[in-house]
Amino acid sequence: MLELRKAAKMVAGEYHIHPTDLTLARGSLNVLLGPTLAGKTSLMRLMAGLDRPTSGSVHFDGQDVTGLAVQKRNVAMVYQQFINYPSLTVYENIASPLRIAGKDAATIDREVRKAAELLRLSPYLDRTPLSLSGGQQQRTALARALVKNASLVLMDEPLANLDYKLREELREELPKVFAQSGAIFVYATTEPSEALLLGGNTATLSEGRITQFGPTISVYRRPADLVTARTFADPPLNFIEMVKSGDAFQHRNTEGLPVPAHLRAIENGPVTVAFHPHHLGFSQQTPEAAKLNARVQISEITGSESFVHLEYDGVKWVMLAPGIHDIDPDTGIDVFLDTRHLMAFGSDGRAIAAAAA
Repeated sequence: MLELRKAAKMVAGEYHIHPTDLTLARGSLNVLLGPTLAGKTSLMRLMAGLDRPTSGSVHFDGQDVTGLAVQKRNVAMVYQQFINYPSLTVYENIASPLRIAGKDAATIDREVRKAAELLRLSPYLDRTPLSLSGGQQQRTALARALVKNASLVLMDEPLANLDYKLREELREELPKVFAQSGAIFVYATTEPSEALLLGGNTATLSEGRITQFGPTISVYRRPADLVTARTFADPPLNFIEMVKSGDAFQHRNTEGLPVPAHLRAIENGPVTVAFHPHHLGFSQQTPEAAKLNARVQISEITGSESFVHLEYDGVKWVMLAPGIHDIDPDTGIDVFLDTRHLMAFGSDGRAIAAAAA
């Protein structure tokens, strides 16, 4: 078990990581999700022992390892850049940590071939990394981390430099790899979709703070505050300042929104209502969907989906709709908002009711 106890990192009098409490269990997959400069890499460096916290402590299996050098910890790291030995074969790259550890030849061969099979590298063991594709090079780096049999495996945006197809392949493979190890895995990403695909647990980060930590799908569906909801939204979260009055949310001169069942208990008054772009649509898919009149600003067609940028009573929204929708700017259209998925936040930004699953 890895524990951060009020661990903080200051540089030039400013917090890079605010005092943080975090516990990661053995055999768990943990995603650090946040934009660039949110603190993901800084937090991983504290976990690994590459940096020492300015205050607080780091514990592993109950032992205080705050001052223990990274070389004396059983840690493996994988970065977004491919870090392999170019003059060595794939086999020798994977075997290198085992040779350093003094393992016998039979153990090395067994572990290398096991990792290579798991990451689909068996046909390439006699080749050098520079003769491989980017995805195969990154698999080699992952395999080398796995054979180390580390207690803590840290991956800092390991798929960021790969093309779309390779990223998708590895995103599917990684949870299977994690499931077969008893190590603690920590995976940093800027992409909410990647966190959802990987599953496990997610810690959302903003400006050096962990805003929420828990099972990934729970953090996504029930964000504790507006910062977390925005962090876990791609395309960006839609929101609107409204006033709850009985069974309706009102916004200036609009017809208003019906208050869904899961939000009826909240008090009357100002509230920020938020929802994801895919909860807007062109048709009424459920009885709970509210019909709204909006004006199109621009349509972006990605192929199988369209991002339709809308203006609703002076507020800008994005609708993610399946299919191709090429709509002229400044066109008035009716859209339907599935109110079952509305989230509500108070003036302090904290969630005041949970959205339906």
